Amino acid sequence: MKGILRGAVVIIVISAILLLINGKLNEGGGNANKNSITIYNWGEYIDTDLLKQFEKETGIKVTYETFDSNEGMMGKVEQGGTSYDITMPSEYMIEMMKEKDLLLPLDYSKIPNIKNIDPYFLDLPFDPGNEYSLPYFWGTVGIAYNSSLLEGQTFEEWDDLWNPTLTQQVILVDSARETIGMGLNSLGYSLNSTNMDELREATDKLKTLSPNIKAVIGDEVTQLMINGEAAISLTWSGQAADMMYENEDINYIVPEEGSNLWFDNMVIPRTSKNIEGAHAFINFMLDAEVAAQNADYVGYSTPNLAALDLMDPEVTEDERFYPDEETRSHLEVYRNLGLEMLGHYNELFLEFKMDMK
Repeated sequence: MKGILRGAVVIIVISAILLLINGKLNEGGGNANKNSITIYNWGEYIDTDLLKQFEKETGIKVTYETFDSNEGMMGKVEQGGTSYDITMPSEYMIEMMKEKDLLLPLDYSKIPNIKNIDPYFLDLPFDPGNEYSLPYFWGTVGIAYNSSLLEGQTFEEWDDLWNPTLTQQVILVDSARETIGMGLNSLGYSLNSTNMDELREATDKLKTLSPNIKAVIGDEVTQLMINGEAAISLTWSGQAADMMYENEDINYIVPEEGSNLWFDNMVIPRTSKNIEGAHAFINFMLDAEVAAQNADYVGYSTPNLAALDLMDPEVTEDERFYPDEETRSHLEVYRNLGLEMLGHYNELFLEFKMDMK
């Protein structure tokens, strides 16, 4: 009996020690591991040489993972299986993550390089006062096309994709907001519509595009367009820039009916174990030279004014990728439509894809 009691006492003591150790590890606001950070970013969305440079300058080791959708990213952050210190959600997803209390507020005393950001890209409706986020890249959604594979077709309007001569020529991105949004814009509706009649009309119109659709895919579209295996794609501006860099026959246009003006942003998830390191990384990425190098590599538009002065004017003055404020005023930013409405978008997108088979 005494042996049992002694065993119980030992177990209690060990448990208390483990609890104390665990408490100590979690003290300091998530800075238990000051020698490493884990970054969760979109695929092919950073110059990896910069990760090595950050490691060299700070002594902080970087673990780097990628995702292919905002929803997938949020789900993994919410599950908490991996303690991400930095991730790069789009604007509407920041609203959703705030609602779920998945983000930590930023400490601007640790981010002096915010001075380099164009004020136009700050204090936007999805994060007033930039309490939780800072801009990483921005751009538009439009149409990339290879004129050498076409017979003089142009794409001033979304409806031009429905041209009956374009059978099996069009690639769409595998994303509900972009594809359903294209259908909505082609009808003159907002790409943030919550009107089910408008969404039904857009979906039914997309179904009539099926004869012209070659595939609905992700990042693979870039190489297909570069290789001349596809003539037309719904795409993001930076992806189009990559295509154009490799193939001079490719052009990019934002249809006149309107489209999406998007922002991807750096945030610190509540899962962070190294908040100091996360702030250091954000400040590093906002350095003018770093931001310029990253923009040159990735191909998307940088919100960093100081970086623009270090970049090729042929790039920064190209209004296909750096549209002026007047042009931007006719574009829409995705808003958080709520989980229920997002579910409707996904259901309609799946219905559209199933109808193609």
